[in-house]
Amino acid sequence: MKKGVLIYILFSVLVWGLGACGDFLEEYSQNQRYATTAQDLDELLRGECFMQTPNISSNTQETMGFSSGLGMNYPWLHVMDDDAEEVVVGGLPSTSSYPRNVLGSFYHWASDPFVTLENAQYRDNDWERFYKSIGVLNSIIYMADEFRSKEEDLELLNRVEGEARFLRAGYYFLLVNIYGMPYNKVTASRDAGVPLKITEHIEDKYFSRSSVEAVYVQIVKDLERAVVCLKGITPSSTLRVGEVAANALLSRVYLYMEKYEECIAAADEVMAGTYSVVDLNGWTAGQNVISWTSPETIFTQGGNAVAGTFLNYSTAWVLQNGSYVQQNQSLSYQVSEDLLACYADGDLRRTAFFKNSLHAFIPDKYKTWTNYNDEDEIGADFLIRLPEVILNKAEALAMLTRDGDAKTELEKLRSKRFAAAPAVTETGGALIDFIREERRRELCFEGHRWFDLRRYTVNSIRPLPDNFTIRHRNNAYEANSQTWYEDGYYELNAYAKDRAAWIIPIPNYAIEFNRGELQNEIRPNRELQRN
Repeated sequence: MKKGVLIYILFSVLVWGLGACGDFLEEYSQNQRYATTAQDLDELLRGECFMQTPNISSNTQETMGFSSGLGMNYPWLHVMDDDAEEVVVGGLPSTSSYPRNVLGSFYHWASDPFVTLENAQYRDNDWERFYKSIGVLNSIIYMADEFRSKEEDLELLNRVEGEARFLRAGYYFLLVNIYGMPYNKVTASRDAGVPLKITEHIEDKYFSRSSVEAVYVQIVKDLERAVVCLKGITPSSTLRVGEVAANALLSRVYLYMEKYEECIAAADEVMAGTYSVVDLNGWTAGQNVISWTSPETIFTQGGNAVAGTFLNYSTAWVLQNGSYVQQNQSLSYQVSEDLLACYADGDLRRTAFFKNSLHAFIPDKYKTWTNYNDEDEIGADFLIRLPEVILNKAEALAMLTRDGDAKTELEKLRSKRFAAAPAVTETGGALIDFIREERRRELCFEGHRWFDLRRYTVNSIRPLPDNFTIRHRNNAYEANSQTWYEDGYYELNAYAKDRAAWIIPIPNYAIEFNRGELQNEIRPNRELQRN
């Protein structure tokens, strides 16, 4: 490769998908940047590869208003599981820009989730954003190795490569858990994952799905290399990546793969560091539980789609008894009764993690980004905290029937979540279930629950039962009385019975540009149920 190397071609998935086509090269060839030093690579990494932070404040509660394209990072991830339920407030039927309309087809597990309840189509930008970042990361990883031969700043190059490999692993982890099948240790080599591309050059071919196994193997390879590159590096901010973050994400990936000994080893590397669990006995009302500078926070990036999804409201004028009155209007989501019921008496998280607004409970663990100087704010779209690592290890220990050790790990967390934590008396399968519920209580609305349910369904030791279902109630509008009322429910069956609905479809634009090489399973039409 020539000096003055081409390091970056704007790599939208359109590009990625149609790498064979001259048309795409012509269209995107003007978007090029050159890197000649380690510092150039670092600037490119910082400027192009970390997740965007949309400015959506939990205080303004603006309507979503993105029917032409998702501005937030995968907000629908938070409404498909059993932690969320629909809430309607006010007397207006208009829903076009409210979360209930925009995300309703995800909430209903519809055949095409990207068609709103008002039959408008909008674009899934997450696929494109992920692969654009991966394209840049591929080039950075390649060039970091090239620059080592020039005796460039080796310490900086190691850090840049380590961060780049961590990010690439993280984005492939998200991609395969959103658009691919869950990792099943028996069938992963045959199960459909997502396209895998790790070379820096544009390949003259169309892309198809790689196997789930192939994607996870690459994720592990990247993270193991990241640990080596980042050895001894402690970043100055949780917005950058260090050795601990790489091991923390590795513990999560190994847990998904049922590599429990490896999960424990990676978790131990993290827990040997300086991070600690915040004691909620010292929490006061109005204080954020999770923050950018918290001793629990290992790494954070992105925005916070939760803030724009749950009880998103505005003030509206409603005709009542012949005159207009002003009232709050919301067609959105709230914390499910099922989740709230999971917290035992005395669990401090029940108060600290949620707040009551317009008579609905909504997540309140953190603020979203509004400016970069507020140390209470955090990016929750991609967040790694010490409690997750503790729970990763506890679950792995329980899977290996090391019940006593698993309970010791749980105590590290639960002692900080109760004034006096009740003893954990469960053993065997019941202990595994308890740890999973503890994971739900602790990590709710951080992007874990949907992925966790997927992996539980195919776990070889303790799978979810065949009769597992999620039920989402539905509301309908009565025009004469200008009121909303509960009208039936939608139900998602267990993975073995309803597999396609547990996988988000790859967007049509990627399928079209790859000339049909990418395929989605057909998601069934889901009927409204009434008792």
